[in-house]
Amino acid sequence: MGITQINIEQSKPAENKLWGGRFTGGLDPLMEAYNESLSHDKAFYAQDIAGSIAWARANKNVGILTEEEFEKIETGFEQVKKEWETDTFNIKPGVDEDIHTANERRLGEVIGTDIAGKLHTGRSRNDQVATDLRLWVRDKLHEIRESVENLLRAIISRADDEIDIILPGYTHLQRAQPVRWSHWLLSYGFFFAADYKRLNTVIDDLNMCPLGSGALSGNVFGVDREAIGRELGFDGLCWNSMNAVSDRDFLLETMSWGSRIMGHVSRIATDLCIYSSQESSFVKLSDAYSTGSSLMPQKKNPDALELLRGKSGQMHGLLFGFTSSMNSLPSCYNKDMQEGTASIIATTRVLSDSIQILTGVLSTLTVSPANMSKALEPSMLATELADYLVKKGVPFRETHHISGRVVALAEKEGKGMDELDVEALRGVDKRFGDDVTECFDHEAAVEKRTAKGGTAKESVREQIRVLKALLKTGQMPAWSVA
Repeated sequence: MGITQINIEQSKPAENKLWGGRFTGGLDPLMEAYNESLSHDKAFYAQDIAGSIAWARANKNVGILTEEEFEKIETGFEQVKKEWETDTFNIKPGVDEDIHTANERRLGEVIGTDIAGKLHTGRSRNDQVATDLRLWVRDKLHEIRESVENLLRAIISRADDEIDIILPGYTHLQRAQPVRWSHWLLSYGFFFAADYKRLNTVIDDLNMCPLGSGALSGNVFGVDREAIGRELGFDGLCWNSMNAVSDRDFLLETMSWGSRIMGHVSRIATDLCIYSSQESSFVKLSDAYSTGSSLMPQKKNPDALELLRGKSGQMHGLLFGFTSSMNSLPSCYNKDMQEGTASIIATTRVLSDSIQILTGVLSTLTVSPANMSKALEPSMLATELADYLVKKGVPFRETHHISGRVVALAEKEGKGMDELDVEALRGVDKRFGDDVTECFDHEAAVEKRTAKGGTAKESVREQIRVLKALLKTGQMPAWSVA
């Protein structure tokens, strides 16, 4: 079997390539496909056009373009953008290797290459792609932030409406102490509130303008980078041109943030899988977020929750993959960084879909207060017995042991702790009084947890006010909230 030879003359780089002039030979067709990124970065068409218009304006302001030439570029890009929006943009395989090449090539067809050919003056794809990425990720994170806000609203709404429901709280998957259903909801609400605050920091950190940095050393024509940044909605400049074109930390920070919130999503998904199982039956998922079995007609599977857990693993993998790609790179731009494009697109898609799915699950599930109440065992009140004796001056370490003996006695006699009479309790410790039976009340036990952050009703209501304040002001109150 012979080796296939590539006809160099027939495969010269197309004239539309932004880098073709130095090359006399062309790319291996496999390399052509391996190198292209348009299949991914076409998602940035609007950001690329916005950056190009800002760049054209800056070049007009320093005399590279005339006012008429700038207006033609701006008008031409309006047509190009409309073609993308209406799905009529004609991609030319082998020519349009990325969104930058595609947009400039089409602009040249619309207004003529004599003017379009001036657009790239002083600009490199290195600062161009860095700008596109920051603009696109910023836009996506604004959308995701709104989804997180909606998730928090769903949690707050249920917590407010269903504050009277009590269920077992678990540690180590073992029934531990009674808590309010609202308290459980808000435990995840505060995870997502922390994620919300961190997301704002991620957005602030990435919103710096790299455009005007060139390939690595800056711009020779004296463009006003601050004016460019303001036009594009940035908060400031990337201050070092070499750093500006090589920085992808904002992608890694976005992926890291995504990995963290999806970790929280996976945890609440697991809880809800358990709560919706027939063994618990605390909640029932809406049909909109469940599927059946192809064999067993009786099955109603929590597929939405299981997929949320699975997607969290994908998120961790995306972060690890791109972290590995960026590791040990030399300074300035390297093509390894292109791997971040597909990774960040996948990241934002998974995040957006997952947060909306979880919001839907929480908004539509049905709660069974009766089944939650049935699961409240007397042994979950063992700590109440210990606390009872503490209030009589007995050291907690001693009361813990005494309460444990009561649990053992109840198990030995095959009774619930609440079924032991006062004399039986006094047989364990004579300091138990007639009022000890008041300890065996799950509602009362819950209402004793009045310290801030506890599961008593007023404490839970304050937690709701804290989360509402966060959504209203963007800040988490540090202390009391009236």
